[in-house]
Amino acid sequence: MNIIDSIILGIVQGLTEFLPVSSSGHLELGKAILGDHSVPEESLLFTVVLHFATALSTLVIFRKDILEIIKGLFKPQFNEDRQFVIKIIISMLPAVFVGLFFEEQLEQFFGGNILLVGFMLLITGLLLYLADKAKDTNKKISFKNALIIGVSQAIAMLPGISRSGATISTSVLLGNDKTKAARFSFLMVVPLIFGKIAKDIMSGDLSFESNNIMSLSAGFIAAFIAGLFACTWMIAIVKKSKLQYFAIYCFIVGLIAIGFSLFN
Repeated sequence: MNIIDSIILGIVQGLTEFLPVSSSGHLELGKAILGDHSVPEESLLFTVVLHFATALSTLVIFRKDILEIIKGLFKPQFNEDRQFVIKIIISMLPAVFVGLFFEEQLEQFFGGNILLVGFMLLITGLLLYLADKAKDTNKKISFKNALIIGVSQAIAMLPGISRSGATISTSVLLGNDKTKAARFSFLMVVPLIFGKIAKDIMSGDLSFESNNIMSLSAGFIAAFIAGLFACTWMIAIVKKSKLQYFAIYCFIVGLIAIGFSLFN
């Protein structure tokens, strides 16, 4: 993969990580269009690096929230910040389980399976459509809700299921406040991404060869910058209940992907 292709895919990742249209699905579509023929392991490495970049952009956007949460952890009483951290940990459990016991099987879905991506995008579109019709509330996310949202995040590890779309939609359909749902969705994935990077580095699974460091770096920077923009934009979109437009987009792209797979 050359540097230009890496930058293009980095921008795609940065935008679609936060917009509810499936970053992994769009990456697979982008690789297919650009003619990338990486083996599943190399393709997954590139995907992980780009997700790491968007995780950093999340930390930048929510830096004040994160600092408040950290301060709250040092207070003696069992406060809202401690509860929030516990909810984040609970939400991580399903994805951690899938990552530990089904990692090899998961890697096989990142080898350009465009037909799968198309059908998963249709599911994402349906979730967004249903969530957009839900009434807004002031309800906070409960511990039980955190686990259910975590299950949706684990399912969203499949390319084509939008992680932010699935988690925000699940949270809203459970009756939670839309703004709180978006905040929880963006923060819950950060520990998982950093944990995944740490695990792969310690196990030696991530090998940065000299001939792909420049491409990975270019993609990383592009994803980080695009992520800063998209995260801010997405928070405003959720507040205004405009998810239906992304539902329509997912339906269109999903059908195009299915057609591309069947007739190409």
